[in-house]
Amino acid sequence: MKLSVIIPSYRDPYLHKTVASLLKNSELPQDELEIVVCLDGYWFKEPLQEDSRIKVIHLGKNVGMREAINTGVRVSTGEYIMRTDEHSKFDKGYDVKLLANIEDNWIVTPRRYFLDPEKWERMDLPYVDYEKLVIQGGKKFAGQNWKSRTEERKDIMIDETMAMQGSCWIMKRSWWDKVIIELDTEGYGPLIQDSHEMVFKTWKAGGKMMLNKMTWHSHKHRSFSRTHNNGTKENPSNDEKGYAYALEIWGEYYKEIKAKWKI
Repeated sequence: MKLSVIIPSYRDPYLHKTVASLLKNSELPQDELEIVVCLDGYWFKEPLQEDSRIKVIHLGKNVGMREAINTGVRVSTGEYIMRTDEHSKFDKGYDVKLLANIEDNWIVTPRRYFLDPEKWERMDLPYVDYEKLVIQGGKKFAGQNWKSRTEERKDIMIDETMAMQGSCWIMKRSWWDKVIIELDTEGYGPLIQDSHEMVFKTWKAGGKMMLNKMTWHSHKHRSFSRTHNNGTKENPSNDEKGYAYALEIWGEYYKEIKAKWKI
């Protein structure tokens, strides 16, 4: 298996369209792609389309997005792992384009557009390329649209960036196994700061956070409702505690990163 796509899912009405987009736009051979859908303590009303590339994992209870991703990685078999949200649309050949431009110690995110999920169309809004890693309001790590770098480096198609939204990324499995290992659900809680945890771990190990502008995904715009936000009744999320934990763990190291990036 070349590529495993992990989708953590919780009651999102656009999961079926996301899976269909992944299958339709894949250019890998049939036996080189698998899509691992992790149902986070629920069953969907309508089954997914029949396709040998789809694996469905049902988690016995709601454990949250972070552990759903961990579970998806554990059961997947690909040389590379890709994670995406359950409300995303993809470029034709997204998988081949991402795999053609990746190094063993990289996390790579594609260009991000905004999706109108009701029309299932890209919205007429500017795409997001580079994101700057900042401490927002003195309380939490966040990716900030880095418009100046986007303009200055617009002709560089594969380039280093500081942060990503986390809605779509790809890395080599060996990097996950050696460096990421798993997403921490004790300190951070079930939902937040997953992309920043992975980026910090990657930098610490000598790797890079990279942007691939040669392909794209279109992610549901924030004006449309989400399903995993703020946890669930079964598995509530204490976001303030998780944000504070991230700053405690990575705050001092972030000062070194800021100096390196001269921000």
